Amino acid sequence: MNTITVTKFNNYVKNIFNAEELLHNIKIVGEVFGVSVSKTAIYFSIKDEESSLPCVCFYTQLVRDLKEGDQVVVTGSPNFYTKSGRFNFVVSAVEPFGQGLLYQKFAELKERLSKEGLFDQAHKKPIPASVKRIGVVTSKEGAVIQDIKNVTWRRNPSIDIVLYDTKVQGNSAEFEIADGINFFSEYPDVDVVVVARGGGSLDDLWAYNTETVARATYNCKKPIVSAVGHEVDFTIIDFVSDLRAPTPSAAAELLTSDIENQRKVLKREASRLSFLLQNYVADKNLLFNGTKNIILQFLDSSIKENKSRLQKLAATLSTKLNTILIEQDYRLKLKLAELNKLNPLDILRLGYAKIEQQGKSVKTKSQLDLNRPIEINFSDGQVTVGGQK
Repeated sequence: MNTITVTKFNNYVKNIFNAEELLHNIKIVGEVFGVSVSKTAIYFSIKDEESSLPCVCFYTQLVRDLKEGDQVVVTGSPNFYTKSGRFNFVVSAVEPFGQGLLYQKFAELKERLSKEGLFDQAHKKPIPASVKRIGVVTSKEGAVIQDIKNVTWRRNPSIDIVLYDTKVQGNSAEFEIADGINFFSEYPDVDVVVVARGGGSLDDLWAYNTETVARATYNCKKPIVSAVGHEVDFTIIDFVSDLRAPTPSAAAELLTSDIENQRKVLKREASRLSFLLQNYVADKNLLFNGTKNIILQFLDSSIKENKSRLQKLAATLSTKLNTILIEQDYRLKLKLAELNKLNPLDILRLGYAKIEQQGKSVKTKSQLDLNRPIEINFSDGQVTVGGQK
């Protein structure tokens, strides 16, 4: 069996490329993806709907504005590197050829969904101020879910994270992502849904630029945060979602409050409320004491005023009473004087006597019975005279 070395085979292939004149300085049209910059060259690939071609350009000034999704015409020649056994198309010139096919599809879908109203702000659901459980639609492999967990639990360990494992690119990825969104739409106690993946080319992120994922996002009953790619990457789901986060880690930051900051805020609020309460109590005490003093002063003034009025009234009554008593005393003395003039004893002292017989006053001679005793009353006593047995 005849054999050759790897080097001989690689040199044979290289010579075939070098000998074929039709392959020198040819122009190829394709869509740019996978741009990578090194110190001496820029590596990228171009593709159409069925194939891709790895390219390298050593004239970096020719491709400094090259970006994902550009549709370009590259001029160059194929080259087979014998040492590594690698094939590259060495680019000597680059010309724009309009927008890439994928980007064109992206733009067409974006325009159509926008006209349907899927991007309208009126349809966007508010993100809850306090999140207790987050549903995440992404792959269980890789750094994305770990970044979300690390950031979330560092800021607030009490938050639950529920993962729906999906592909993030390739065949059937769009349907798995849509199934994950639909799952969380009905999942109980999930406050918000995060659809996430890391960065990549337009082709890598294509599942998130599909109508299937866009409509699942629009119809989801829970608020959705899109966290697809890097800050410079925009996908259709970013426009349909209720909130776009530039990265998966940023989504976790947006949905969680730092528990230490919450404690500081609560402590500060408690201190502020305590200060306000102390001031309130002090103000009320001051108002109470002021009101009490006013009432006491009013009562004291009222008592003094009433006391003065009572004293004046008592003096007036005393004066009137004394006047009445004096008048009555004078009248009484007048009456006594009149009565004294009529006092029988006083009359008797003038030499008169009062004659009685059998206890009855005798006023006339005819009333006397000489056969019975007669009582003669003087001012200094009584004498009984006469009478026959």
